[in-house]
Amino acid sequence: MTASQNSPTRPVRVRFCPSPTGTPHVGLIRTALFNWAHARHSGGTFVFRIEDTDASRDSVESYEALLDALRWLGLDWDEGPEVGGPHGPYRQSERGDLYADALRRLIDAGEVYESYSRADEIEARHRAAGRDPKLGYDNADRDLTDAQRDAYRAEGRAPVYRLRMPDRDITFTDLVRGDVTFRVGTVPDFVLARGDGSPLYPLTNPLDDALMGITDVLRGEDLLSSTPRQIALLEALQRVGIGDGPLRYGHLPLVTGEGNRKLSKRDPESNLFLYRERGFVPEGLLNYLALLGWSIGDDRDVFTMAEMVDAFEIGRVSGNSARFDLKKAEAINAAHLRALPVEEFARRVQPYLAEQDVTIDTDADRAVLAAAAPLVQERSIVLSDAARMLRFLFVDGKDFALDEEAAAKNLGADAVPVLEAALTGLDALQDWSTAAIEESLKATLIDGLGLKPRKAFAPVRVAVSGRTVSPPLYESMELLGRERSLARLRGGVERAGGVG
Repeated sequence: MTASQNSPTRPVRVRFCPSPTGTPHVGLIRTALFNWAHARHSGGTFVFRIEDTDASRDSVESYEALLDALRWLGLDWDEGPEVGGPHGPYRQSERGDLYADALRRLIDAGEVYESYSRADEIEARHRAAGRDPKLGYDNADRDLTDAQRDAYRAEGRAPVYRLRMPDRDITFTDLVRGDVTFRVGTVPDFVLARGDGSPLYPLTNPLDDALMGITDVLRGEDLLSSTPRQIALLEALQRVGIGDGPLRYGHLPLVTGEGNRKLSKRDPESNLFLYRERGFVPEGLLNYLALLGWSIGDDRDVFTMAEMVDAFEIGRVSGNSARFDLKKAEAINAAHLRALPVEEFARRVQPYLAEQDVTIDTDADRAVLAAAAPLVQERSIVLSDAARMLRFLFVDGKDFALDEEAAAKNLGADAVPVLEAALTGLDALQDWSTAAIEESLKATLIDGLGLKPRKAFAPVRVAVSGRTVSPPLYESMELLGRERSLARLRGGVERAGGVG
């Protein structure tokens, strides 16, 4: 028998319902992205719900981090915290009365029963019947008499409340994987609440879906095994007048890391905010996360979120696991950096310059940044790269420091004649322009000393910028100015062991 499901003609309502524990991770955000794109593509509603009933694990910091993550990425929600909506509250910790009412109705209707069996008793019954003792609950308490329940209570036992699973197969059509069947008897009656009535996740999650009118549930494939329990509960809730029955489910492929194991929130590369700290832009990171199980087609890897929304169809999501590839993520991000208008690129790099102790607060600084931004935009993978390449233009004195590895390789004793020749030629320039600087350095170092370009310009680059990777050398020196450039070269001579 196939579980009844919401009609596809109903307006789509999806939910993103994380628990506020730890730091948001890329797998979680990929799930949010696919739900958001599905809602936006279908003209539906994206509901953001917080599942915060586990007081021992939930935290205010994690809750605020979730809000921060979605805002930074631009994944706007239609209903939820700080937005409101007709189905609030949107935090489970504030919905206790709703859970108590639903549990009472299920108990009164006989859909849920009290269970007193201890784990050791369940194992003993399996052993006595020749079954695997680890099979789990055996539905033995389904038909306890009042006298048996009274006897258990007299022993001081506290019950749990279990849902009666239907005596039939449960089949549903997964939006990603097609028809899926769970055979009767393979899913035992499961616990919805403790004896004191405090609800557990297997009750609160599907119940909130029913109360909030959710139609489509897109979630990780690791949750597939819980789907028959959710379907059975939603059917029971419908019978007691709550909700419209089972939903449509789509189980998304796992995001894996090294060794094709599931990418855990404990894995460093899963921490969403590490990518923001490095200088990934939201467009780039979301573009890459979209590729973890979906493709826009036409052999395209780079696209905007508007293009994703226009093309996204849940039926085109792959059922195969998707490996997180940092190098590809970086390449996608670099493409989005290159696509930014240069003024926007310059604006976005400023917070990363601030982390390098550079504040752009004068007209002169703003002019230098505007001129330098296009010089590094094509060379940057993340915004922190750009900030490191640009920093030398805005600092002097003790704030300017040579990269020690770069200096060790490029400012040895053999660099002294190179830098002294560069100083002599540049000091004589009347026109401090990119073209004049290029002509002077090539004349003195390549023609005059007979050096190959790498040997000629590497010491100059490191002395001037402090790094082996910088904006184009001649343009950099023009922006740095005559006096500062010559001072940097004299400092390079001193570092290389000359007399300056």
